[in-house]
Amino acid sequence: MKFNVSSKTLYSYVSAVSKVINSKNALTVLNNFLFELNDNTLTITASDLENTLVASLEVMDADGEGKFCVDARRIVDLLKEMPDQGMEFIINDDNLSVEIKYSNGNYSFIALNGNEYPANEDTDATEGVFTFTYPADQLLKGIDNTLFAVGNDDLRPQMMGILWDIKPDSITFVATDTRKLVRYRNSVGEPGFEGSFILPVKPATVIKNVFAKESEIKVTVAPKSVTFESAAYKFNCRFIKGSFPDYNRVIPANNPYVITVDRHSFLNAVRRVGVFVDQGHGLVKFKIESDKMTLRATDNNFCTSAREEVACDFTGNEMVIGFSAPYLIEISSTISTDDLVIKLSDPSRPGVFLPSDEKEGDELLMLLMPMTVTDF
Repeated sequence: MKFNVSSKTLYSYVSAVSKVINSKNALTVLNNFLFELNDNTLTITASDLENTLVASLEVMDADGEGKFCVDARRIVDLLKEMPDQGMEFIINDDNLSVEIKYSNGNYSFIALNGNEYPANEDTDATEGVFTFTYPADQLLKGIDNTLFAVGNDDLRPQMMGILWDIKPDSITFVATDTRKLVRYRNSVGEPGFEGSFILPVKPATVIKNVFAKESEIKVTVAPKSVTFESAAYKFNCRFIKGSFPDYNRVIPANNPYVITVDRHSFLNAVRRVGVFVDQGHGLVKFKIESDKMTLRATDNNFCTSAREEVACDFTGNEMVIGFSAPYLIEISSTISTDDLVIKLSDPSRPGVFLPSDEKEGDELLMLLMPMTVTDF
């Protein structure tokens, strides 16, 4: 069999699909791409057994059909250095020798039998399966807003992913590591179904990178896996087993004291003061008054300290509270509005961080547990 394809077009697809491949695989064949030619359509598959990503692209002058495996690292590195030009792939069906021809030269190697590649998990069962189509930018926004808050504790595997809580009229994305929690609800689209699953970190990252330029994504939720599909890509990944904690129980029903502060000023101040925190806990102390907040950090191990003031609008009485600088930086960097709204009740209760203005259909809430402050 043989086919022609543009080098840069092929590179864009193999570089995207390669994101699924692990640096070390239990099966040697998983270090390869599965190429399958059918008429003028070439499909490229990569898998780590848990996740399978398939790309489809049109090729020219196709002759024959079949499948073969090529070393993923070698083909990606070759195409990365290849100028934008046409390439001809010629595959000997008998011994699987592959020759790649282009205007200035040619390359040859031996492929593996495509039948050795693990089959993709069958998600075509009808029982317990529902499908909906959603705007790609809204799904990616849900991942962007929550991915940083995912836990990494092996003893709490259910927290090592993003909860997709799907309702007929909205999708709620939730992530927590017990110190911080993010809840992002989007009601721009209407799934029309009710269900939930926990998406692991790796497939969430793959979706961010691979589907960024798509307009819509078809989502098919099966009992053990979920499939994301666009015109060019099809990505199947398994859930994290178990039940996600009841996130609504930990969100305070009433935090009466409200701080409104310029987000950029607040973020930059925390970054500067954060240089001087004790690396063991990252504590930044806040003394909050009606028109300003004072930030303090100390590191007794190196006899360093920092103090800075930021203008704000605070509706409560003077309060002293402590938060972790790295967590504050993550939260303030993820929220995109000019002003940041922080709702508090007392120094021992979690603070709620909100954007000052939200688009219709968006609802973002971030929660951060405070740290113990003995003095200011």
